[in-house]
Amino acid sequence: MLQLKRMSISGIAVLINILSFLWHYIVPLLAVILLVRLAFKMWYHYVSEDFITGLDWVLLEMKVPREVSKTPLAMELFFTNALYQKGYKGIWETWWQGAVRLWFSLEMVSIGGQVHFFIRTPSRIKNLVESQLYAQFPGAEIDEVKDYPPEILNPKTGPWNAWGCEYTLEKEESIPIRTYVDYGLDKADVEEQYKVDPLTPTIEFLGSLEPGEQVWIQILVRIADREYHKRGAWFGHIDWIERAYEFMEEIMKPYTRYHVGLAKGHEGEIAQEVRLPDHLRDNIESIKRKISKPGFDCGIRTVYIAKKNVFTKTRYRDMRLIFRQFSNPDNNSFKRISSTQFDYPWADPLGVSDKVIRARIVERYRMRMMFYPKLRYSFKYPFPINFFFPSHEPHPFIMNSEELATIFHFPGRVSETPTFERIESRTSKPPFNLPT
Repeated sequence: MLQLKRMSISGIAVLINILSFLWHYIVPLLAVILLVRLAFKMWYHYVSEDFITGLDWVLLEMKVPREVSKTPLAMELFFTNALYQKGYKGIWETWWQGAVRLWFSLEMVSIGGQVHFFIRTPSRIKNLVESQLYAQFPGAEIDEVKDYPPEILNPKTGPWNAWGCEYTLEKEESIPIRTYVDYGLDKADVEEQYKVDPLTPTIEFLGSLEPGEQVWIQILVRIADREYHKRGAWFGHIDWIERAYEFMEEIMKPYTRYHVGLAKGHEGEIAQEVRLPDHLRDNIESIKRKISKPGFDCGIRTVYIAKKNVFTKTRYRDMRLIFRQFSNPDNNSFKRISSTQFDYPWADPLGVSDKVIRARIVERYRMRMMFYPKLRYSFKYPFPINFFFPSHEPHPFIMNSEELATIFHFPGRVSETPTFERIESRTSKPPFNLPT
């Protein structure tokens, strides 16, 4: 009995020593690691915001002739040649100068029913963007214009009201949406009256707005730069293509069988056999097609803003459907997130959060904020703050050049929207090197 008591006391002493060691050494070490990581994060946000503030931007409006004979493949080539800005940012540039990968904003806008196509680009790449647009659309007219969302459009204090949301993908981002190739628009020999352009419903909706109403559709893009944690490993990161291969392996795993070879000369060899159902085989092929083309980090944001005397819920209900034609039940589709409306009436009984959120989405649109958000927008607020004041942190996702060209391209004569401004002929500037 005495021996048991001694063993018990000895065990308690050992436990106390272990806890003391953890408290005096391990906990401070973990605290230091956490503080260092937080300090690096704060520093990175500081220097990157300083770098971004120093960037000069230009807004280009693009007008195309009435006779557009190019397929969306032309826009896909433009994205690959002009927007696929791949450059290595070293440790010095990233952590001291705050250098980030450049991004662009593709925008379809309706102001009182007048439809416009814009692209916002860093001024240092303006010439490249213009030259590549002219290369694919020789008859286009490109003008540098002032930004269209002025400061007066403040739904929090001004005479305007706003509704907005963002979009992300419904399923794994390596699964593609329905693209222009699925609609047969990759075939140049199809007559115009037989074409089915999935962007036409969107253009028609934009052209149906009344004076005092505006709809902004913003597609923010940069070269795919995000990393993912490698599954089954403590450390290590992979890119979006390797992530897609992991996802395909997960799909095929339940239908994979292994056999030990018994034939002469192949004794002991392990053979792999995969028997996929037809619909899964099609899914695998579509994923392979997606990763075979350049990938872009993307973020989609839409805003409906109108004077309070003409603001109507019918418009933003229609806006929920403007990307429905890109859905593929067997593959992927868009879903709405970060909406400015609340799902429950008790979430904002006084209407205070609603005003803040509506003003915030207009601010994010104006600043073209997605990949490098301000620190206060870069994380999810803890409960219950997030219930009453949702942070709506950005959710970028991957699309390849084909998918991007599907949701942003110049429709041909198949779109007869009268308020979609076009030009009859190209008006180009003379070459800069002409003798004078």
